[in-house]
Amino acid sequence: MSTRTRLAPILVLGSVVLGAGALPLGCSTKVDGAARPVGDDLSSSRALAELLLEPSSFPPQYSAIVLPPQAVSQAAPDLAGIPPGARVDPAGCKPPAQDYGTDGTAMVVGTDNVNRSTITIELVRVQTPLADLGARVAECPEVTATRSGVESTVTTVLTPAPPIDADETLALHRTVNSGRGEQEVTQSMLTLFAQVGEVRVQATSMSFGAAADTANLDAATHDTATLDELFRSAVLKVRAG
Repeated sequence: MSTRTRLAPILVLGSVVLGAGALPLGCSTKVDGAARPVGDDLSSSRALAELLLEPSSFPPQYSAIVLPPQAVSQAAPDLAGIPPGARVDPAGCKPPAQDYGTDGTAMVVGTDNVNRSTITIELVRVQTPLADLGARVAECPEVTATRSGVESTVTTVLTPAPPIDADETLALHRTVNSGRGEQEVTQSMLTLFAQVGEVRVQATSMSFGAAADTANLDAATHDTATLDELFRSAVLKVRAG
């Protein structure tokens, strides 16, 4: 029988399981506002660090910091639930390569130490539409990731896209189950996406704890109000360039 291992949440850096409201899933959605071609926006010429939401934007219960470049490469894969170098089954469901350099990814993470949860705002410079991510999620609802002989199960479900002025929007709920028996742990995440030109805004609420019936997770379990507020602020800042 295969052995599962826990994907350790990076509380020190601000990343823990996200809370997701129960939202049925759909594909990426365009919302109100004129669509802008990828790359044809003010944000395309700005450094991601300049577009990133400030830590002071987080409410008091969240101790927020901007992650240094060396921490970004550790925190970003944690939000996808699949560690670097892991063998993925189905093989075609491995996340695409991501540039973790300063011009590719920027992250600010707020940690609520009382509730053992985090909210992460991530900006990623991309050359592909958000619809591609939606299609990949639909094709890979459950993935097994194995590294060094240990295994975790990543389950992802599309949820209703957030209504905000952007080229494309999308939302998903993801759980990562690892360990076994009394040591089994569930890492739960709700992520809201918006694409503005070539900048993708990703806001993730993450929490973790003992394994639970993930089908019964609801908004009361997670800080969806703060997640939504920070997501909207992050998108507005990117749109302003």
